[in-house]
Amino acid sequence: MQYIPNIIFLVALIIGFGYFIKNSKKIIRNIKLGQKVDASDHKKERLNNVIHIALGQSKMVVRPVSGLLHIIVYAGFIIINIEVLEIIIDGLFGTHRIFSSLGSIYGFLIGSFEILAFLVLISVCVFWIRRMVIRVPRFWNKEMTKWPKNDALNILYFEMVLMSLFLIMNATDIHFQEMNSGNIISQFLAPLFSGLSEGTVHIIERSAWWIHILGILVFLNYLYFSKHLHILLAFPNVYYGSVNPKGKFKNLESVTKEVKLMMDPSVDPYATPPEGTEDPGKFGASDVMDLNRTQLLNAYTCTECGRCTSNCPANQTGKKLSPRKIMMDTRDRLEEVGKNIDENGEFKLDGKQLLGDYITNEELWACTTCNACTEACPISIDPLSIIMDMRQYLVMEQSAAPNELNISLTNIENNGAPWPYNQMDRLNWKEE
Repeated sequence: MQYIPNIIFLVALIIGFGYFIKNSKKIIRNIKLGQKVDASDHKKERLNNVIHIALGQSKMVVRPVSGLLHIIVYAGFIIINIEVLEIIIDGLFGTHRIFSSLGSIYGFLIGSFEILAFLVLISVCVFWIRRMVIRVPRFWNKEMTKWPKNDALNILYFEMVLMSLFLIMNATDIHFQEMNSGNIISQFLAPLFSGLSEGTVHIIERSAWWIHILGILVFLNYLYFSKHLHILLAFPNVYYGSVNPKGKFKNLESVTKEVKLMMDPSVDPYATPPEGTEDPGKFGASDVMDLNRTQLLNAYTCTECGRCTSNCPANQTGKKLSPRKIMMDTRDRLEEVGKNIDENGEFKLDGKQLLGDYITNEELWACTTCNACTEACPISIDPLSIIMDMRQYLVMEQSAAPNELNISLTNIENNGAPWPYNQMDRLNWKEE
């Protein structure tokens, strides 16, 4: 009978981590539906980006208030969960605070955790006030429908409960309080339970311990369904992020080859392509499978913070474009494709695609390509790359550019310039 709690704990761990691993494999599979990306270049720069942007949160503090609060929550939540190692050992082997034998070192660690837990509680409450009382506009854009709003609040409530349970667990641990080492915050909560019997206090401590660890397992698995997946994906996302200068767009290799052939006087442009010549394939992207793996990783990593949209000049002037919605739509479509594969064993055409069913032409052409969204993103997400790939599809596969652009493209084709002048007349202006 004495081993039943340990067995229950082991089963909970297996189920919790097993379900997490299962969902992690789905995410990896879905990301691999995209086109391969070569990230073997600029390794030093990529690692520096991970250290400064993902770990150091350098782009978060551009907005000092929310940035500082986020750093507290981020650091607190990560560091406090170091104690999970002790909880796991205690749960599996029936020990109690096995690391307390470290003496003053243990007291310093737990004391630091308690201070961080208290700061996280305050920060989360401020986040809730910003979202629900002050109602910061970027949290209430039209794409922030019922689930995105509830998801953000669910995470705040999760953190409130987990931090509170951690402090209650310490405050009701009589042995820990008697040590009088590390109970920097919990010592002020302990008197709240002084009127209860020792047995009742022990039950509260054990209940808080169990709910705390089970809550962490639930939180871990909730991440798969939440925008807070960025807690895990921010690091690879920043590493694989673009290291090219802002505004530099990629050339399609197939188009480059075609242009080179056209410029080669030894090649007959009307000749049948040699046997074995590769089909250039689709130009641009109309669905998630046409995007590359970094773009799909971007979609899963998006925090829905809205900094991109709040900095977008097109959005500010009332256009339909919201870079945040571009990322949310990409993730939603990718999840839909993933569920299709789960049901059928492989992807079966469902009559839908990212372009049209999720993202409209109007949204794509509203973009000014100013890169404000990519510059604003705290974890190197690039909505512009998706917009440009989908525009490329519209122009090269469907000839569906706006009329003004079609006129310019026709002029470039016929006159070598976007203006409606014959090449012979292009310098006439200097005669006046």
